[in-house]
Amino acid sequence: MVIKVFLASSSGSTAIKKKQQDVVGFLEALKVDYTQLDIACNEENRMWMRQNVPVDKKPTNGIPLPPQIFNEDSYCGDYDTFFDAKEDNSVYAFLGLPPPPGSKEAEQAAKVLGVENGTPAEEPKADGSVDASAEVPVEERNGDAHGEEEQAADEEEVEGEGEGGEEEDVADEETAGDEALAEEEEEAVEETDEANAQEEDEQEEADEDRDEEEEEEEEEEEDMEETQEEEAE
Repeated sequence: MVIKVFLASSSGSTAIKKKQQDVVGFLEALKVDYTQLDIACNEENRMWMRQNVPVDKKPTNGIPLPPQIFNEDSYCGDYDTFFDAKEDNSVYAFLGLPPPPGSKEAEQAAKVLGVENGTPAEEPKADGSVDASAEVPVEERNGDAHGEEEQAADEEEVEGEGEGGEEEDVADEETAGDEALAEEEEEAVEETDEANAQEEDEQEEADEDRDEEEEEEEEEEEDMEETQEEEAE
């Protein structure tokens, strides 16, 4: 399986460049094999990326911005989902790769699997005794403390929602700026194409004019030769 990272080597957006560097740098730190595909210099790469990003993952204008990450032909996500996976220590799951033994992600997966299968029984201590807490159900052992933890968690969640709203607003502004920049880049490319086409038309006209002048000069030379022959006779 090959991880594909679609990048724009000549992007004018500082934010896009930083996101691309973050993704590439983290993959290299994890020693994950990946391939960089440039959409700025290769139209096929750009079209493939746009066609294979799922519709529900595209921005409102329908133009996904780099970096975009794939595992072969399977879409993994963009920078935001990659960043969330990095924060959750689940990058290998995000990439569709098995975590290496000894990694934090592998340890977390083992813990989750242990909880799903049931926690193993407490082993006796050296003196032969067993921890009394192991024989008491979790609900009873936690008692009121469990309720206090839930209340504290609810308060943190409310605070987090307030902070999250501000972060979402900032992210929306950055996304809007990136989308506007992408549209400007598209317009610049179209203007460049039009200018090139105009230059080609002007060059063709100049070539035609030069050909006509050469034909006229040849005709004049032929007329002069004929005149000289007649005078000689």
